[in-house]
Amino acid sequence: GSHKMDFTLTDGQKKLVSAFRTFGADTFTPERVAKWCRDQGLPDTVMKEFVDLYYETAEPDIAPDLAHSLLSQVLIVEELSRCAGTTLPFQNDLFNLQIMSGFAGAAEAASIAEDYRADGRLMFALAISEPDGGSDTMAMKTSCQTVDGRLLLNGRKSYVNNGEYAPYILVAAIDKDAGDTGRYPSLSFWLVPRSVPGINAVPISKIGQSMLPFALISFDDVELSPEWRLDASEGGFQQLFHLLEYGRVLLCASSLGMAQAAMDDAVAHARSRKAFGVQVGRFQQIETLLTDMEVRLRNMRSMVYRAAWSIDAADETERLDVALMKRYVPEASVQVASDAMQILGGLGYTEGSRVSRIWEDCRGNQIAEGTDQVMVYIAAPLIMEHYRSF
Repeated sequence: GSHKMDFTLTDGQKKLVSAFRTFGADTFTPERVAKWCRDQGLPDTVMKEFVDLYYETAEPDIAPDLAHSLLSQVLIVEELSRCAGTTLPFQNDLFNLQIMSGFAGAAEAASIAEDYRADGRLMFALAISEPDGGSDTMAMKTSCQTVDGRLLLNGRKSYVNNGEYAPYILVAAIDKDAGDTGRYPSLSFWLVPRSVPGINAVPISKIGQSMLPFALISFDDVELSPEWRLDASEGGFQQLFHLLEYGRVLLCASSLGMAQAAMDDAVAHARSRKAFGVQVGRFQQIETLLTDMEVRLRNMRSMVYRAAWSIDAADETERLDVALMKRYVPEASVQVASDAMQILGGLGYTEGSRVSRIWEDCRGNQIAEGTDQVMVYIAAPLIMEHYRSF
């Protein structure tokens, strides 16, 4: 039969976007956003309001600890990032829930989701990336090993969101007791209380994304208790690579929402401002910028939705879709933000303007969750394979 291509959101998705748009517009006023960026985080009340709305709008056929399909999570993150014009902690929380539901037993994952519902804060910070490894996850050096009957954790983790404040740290470590396991070293996950001796956290000062406080954490002979190990972490690196894709999609949803906010501001300025007696939006150079910005936004949106759909549907193109999205979207969002700054002129380069903050935040996303360059390393072999079948 004939296939129709449907690019419209379902009624359910439209209602979801509209509910979060109302919440976002009411909550993220420019004055509040500026204050919360200075404070390096959102107040508990806002976190709780988000979580309440997130679970109120839960989808019936999705596991209760996750509550929404990835595509719905994308729509939520995109909408709130557009309202706020900055990176918000929600995308990290949703990604951390995915990691937890991927590596913890069902009971443990459910109890963590229940705590999250109850107080709006995740009880753990995720520690995967390392100062020497960066985007090369398999270069992980943090490890645990039994020495004289004590199971000890040693290593350093970088860019741990909330690492100074969360009561627990979810640490990925090579299990040296497992011996040689072939192509992939044996990976284990541990939910370690932050108060255990030997854990030290130092804040990282970065140029953007100020609502996400990051820390460098070192573990020096931290004694592990066997019950802290997540029991479903047998999937190891391959399971981790799969779960990292969720993080990439949510990060790109955030870049997309922020780029859309920059576009909103640029268009408003081009309509309201006059130069040389003419509306700025009627200058050919500005018309060209706005047109190319809109092309990028539409491409970004298509790629982000497509990648989310691929993961939800477990489509065979999923890995390639995610890698191509992560290759294109963060860089395109930086270009949109940069063009918006250009249209706003001197105003765009002031601290009071959203677009300069959006530019900084989007620029960080070209590095976070796997750099632009690493995506080539993932995508190219898949592309070679894909074209072999023609």
